[in-house]
Amino acid sequence: MMVRKLTTPSGECSLSSGEVRKTLALLGAFAMFLSTIDFMIPKPIPTMRIGFANVPLMLALDMFPFRIFLVLVALKVAGQALVTGTLFSPIFLFSLAGTTLAASAMYGLRRLCGSKHLSFVGLGTLGAMISNSAQLLMASLWLMGGAVRFIAPVYFASGLISGVTLGAFCEAFTRRSRWYAERRIR
Repeated sequence: MMVRKLTTPSGECSLSSGEVRKTLALLGAFAMFLSTIDFMIPKPIPTMRIGFANVPLMLALDMFPFRIFLVLVALKVAGQALVTGTLFSPIFLFSLAGTTLAASAMYGLRRLCGSKHLSFVGLGTLGAMISNSAQLLMASLWLMGGAVRFIAPVYFASGLISGVTLGAFCEAFTRRSRWYAERRIR
């Protein structure tokens, strides 16, 4: 059996291609599980979520090259839509736009600044604000018009709180986890 290491512009991935598939599957399943937990928690606005399923995305920022990271983003969005029953609805498009833009921005900024200069708290906050902005923009264009301004403060406040909280969790986890240390891009 041939073990092949993945290379990225920022270094070599410490995983073989088989380990990458296993880690991708694990993080995808974890995102779906967290989507289920998120869906079960009562919300003040029906489409608003805490964003638990973004934890696997943030952890994957330092594990995968961009193309594999995008596969995880697609797994997260599709899994979340299956769990919530929104696969063929406008909500799926909102989630797809928000998650894709936020994940791409977090990935790009992480590569630009590095983990020493940008914490998961900053990345989580950035991701939440970009995702919420994209979703509110789409809501204003397609569904709510100017009325979106009434829910925007609640969305941004909850995004700030969840971004900081989930980022702090990721920061604590990555500092203590040997599993994570073995999978990060060097």
